[in-house]
Amino acid sequence: MQRHNFSAGPCVLPQEVLQKASQAVLDYDNGLSLIEISHRSKSFVDIMEQARSLALELLGLEGKGYKALFLQGGASMQFLMVAQNMLEKRAAYLNTGTWSDKAIKEAKIFDDIIEVASSKNANYNYIPKGYEIPEDYDYFHCTSNNTIFGTQIKEFPNSPIPMVCDMSSDIFSRTLDFSKFDIIYAGAQKNMGPAGTTLVVVKEDVLGKVSRKIPSMLDYKVHIDKSSMFNTPPVFAVYTSMLTLQWLKDLGGIKAIEEENEKKARLIYSEIDLNPLFKGFAAKEDRSFMNATFTLTNDDLKETFDTMWKEAGINGLNGHRSVGGYRASMYNALSLDSVKVLVEVMSELESKA
Repeated sequence: MQRHNFSAGPCVLPQEVLQKASQAVLDYDNGLSLIEISHRSKSFVDIMEQARSLALELLGLEGKGYKALFLQGGASMQFLMVAQNMLEKRAAYLNTGTWSDKAIKEAKIFDDIIEVASSKNANYNYIPKGYEIPEDYDYFHCTSNNTIFGTQIKEFPNSPIPMVCDMSSDIFSRTLDFSKFDIIYAGAQKNMGPAGTTLVVVKEDVLGKVSRKIPSMLDYKVHIDKSSMFNTPPVFAVYTSMLTLQWLKDLGGIKAIEEENEKKARLIYSEIDLNPLFKGFAAKEDRSFMNATFTLTNDDLKETFDTMWKEAGINGLNGHRSVGGYRASMYNALSLDSVKVLVEVMSELESKA
């Protein structure tokens, strides 16, 4: 049976990427496994450079003063690293979900933090709008997409101060003017590869502005100077991410995948809105193209629906405990056909009810 993976992360990956990555584990360099070769060898240095170059190329940031890094520690480490490298006196944060809330908590270790707006009072079911970003703060931080709650920022502000964005769950999924951002970070396990590495894209001229001494492992400048090879990198995660970025480039880049993602989102949200057995969680104008969150209008149907979607080969549909219900994560490599299978199951439930 074909499996349809709607897991929120680690994500579904293209089959050709999985095949190439698995072959590399067996034999990458004349009988040596990818995970056996030296990370200082030319073979892996070339992989790292290609991954970094592809990231900048796909984002349209080549030659614009940005550097791409593949680091460790996940987005959670970036909550800390951003503050270490950018926070001198005070910073502004937009609170739109669990992960932005955690980013705020880490930044508060260092200094004064202001929440310019928050949707916490409504269990994060919408994106705040109409807020002001103070001009005398060090930077503004936002989270582009909220996997747990299924919301997504559709229009980013024109920030008067450096803008930092956690794009862990929707990077490379839609066209944006990425030059509006001074730091972008994203865990690989949503749209790029397996867990274990985090892409960080940094505009170099925003660094070096804080007076504190920064530990080497947390210093973006150190990692940039060492070409993202300051310490032993996560070889397999970087390689698989590189393969995924090449796959995306071969498809036609972000613009091409955005068209597919829009088709998937329209299909699932249309069913949620037209089928009286389901209701969406997020405000319609803020619905995520990556994570559709919804619940049953009649809990008595839960056992029947759960059995149906599992029998259809669907995986990872249960919602996060903060929201309940269901969450269909539709990352880049998930096919439109998989979404059609889910919609057919939802429609069949209505016909049975």
